[in-house]
Amino acid sequence: MQTASKKVVNAWTMYDWANSVYNLVITSTMFPSYYEEITKGPDGKGMVEFMGRSFVNTSLYDYALGFAFLLVALVSPILSSIADYKGNKKNFMRFFATLGSISCSLLYFFDASNLEYGIVLMVLACIGYWSSLVFYNSFLPEIAAEEDRDRISARGFSMGYIGSVLLQIICFVLLFQKEWFGLTTTGALQLSFLLVGIWWLSFAQIPLSILPISPKTERHSKHHVLVNGFMELKNVWQILTHMPVLKRYLFAFFFYNMGVQTVMLAATLYGKSELNIPVNNLVIAILLIQLIAIPGSLLISRLSGKIGNLKTLMILVIIWMFLCYGGYLIPKEGIKEFYILASLVGFVMGGIQSLSRSTYSKLMPETKDTTSFFSFYDVTEKVAIVIGMFSFAYITEIFDGSQRNSVLALIVFFFIGLLLLFYTLQAAKKESKKQLNATT
Repeated sequence: MQTASKKVVNAWTMYDWANSVYNLVITSTMFPSYYEEITKGPDGKGMVEFMGRSFVNTSLYDYALGFAFLLVALVSPILSSIADYKGNKKNFMRFFATLGSISCSLLYFFDASNLEYGIVLMVLACIGYWSSLVFYNSFLPEIAAEEDRDRISARGFSMGYIGSVLLQIICFVLLFQKEWFGLTTTGALQLSFLLVGIWWLSFAQIPLSILPISPKTERHSKHHVLVNGFMELKNVWQILTHMPVLKRYLFAFFFYNMGVQTVMLAATLYGKSELNIPVNNLVIAILLIQLIAIPGSLLISRLSGKIGNLKTLMILVIIWMFLCYGGYLIPKEGIKEFYILASLVGFVMGGIQSLSRSTYSKLMPETKDTTSFFSFYDVTEKVAIVIGMFSFAYITEIFDGSQRNSVLALIVFFFIGLLLLFYTLQAAKKESKKQLNATT
């Protein structure tokens, strides 16, 4: 196949520009800091009541996100099935982008008096963001030839970092120069949530108006539409059993991504609650991560072109293991150390996500049913996040609210992922040697 026109490729990357503000402002900077501040209570112990049970506030946050990812993992096969049957995955992408963006905007009204309201909206925003990505990711092999997927995938992540940083700077000005606008700190943070929703929904209209609609000839359903998605996942798994390289890679991805996503989702609360880093410094650190992630993802893409995707991923996973250990050692109020760690995280964060996605698309068999394969990829990713977040929250509760041991425990996930990447590399070499012998 040939790569689609520049207009279509650029439109696809613009969805990263649109939705990445959720990841930066809601997941990484403003919202976690705001949540921790309004839920720590007058005694500063951070115990909250939710649905009749007492929680450590940071653990409730992690449990809520884990629950959201569990719902996404359960629902995405059904959504993929319906989209595959009706050929309207762009419409589903539109629905979830709208759900996520409006939920972000409504967080403007979240305060200490309505914890349940805020948790529900946080879950809905998470569902909207990640469910829309199921359909967004599945466009990649449809618009890009195999040799262009690493480059286009990296460009998408880079556009996401640029867009999110621009809005973060606006939110940064609102927070630190709040007197200019007659705002309080709380008001500036709440206005940031509103702006995220507006930005996301507005820029999402570009890809939603330009990306192609699947031809009617490719729309099908072999089973009832509500179970077809799960049957397709079963079919994908049966195909994987005959593809040892792809199967091993997915198992490796399951474990190392468990660590990557948990770090990214829990980092801000760790800095705010465990390390006592001020909100201003947290925002600067996360902004630093985004800026460094742009060249990081591009350089890692070039490295993969020289030594191969799997070897590059192994190097990145080893770096992540050291980063977790470094995070465990950071002293309270260690702002300088936190900045250094944030810079290193930023360099490898975008690269490992972009390379993971493009590696999967390159290892996939030739197929028109890209939605089912990416649904399998996304379900794998979401289940990994559920386990990672639940483990992180549970270990935190065991150690009386301290998150340090939770961070240290993530090294186990990365180590298992590293071993499985090594076995994947061995399988790839064996497969390559078999194909070479077959041609000679």
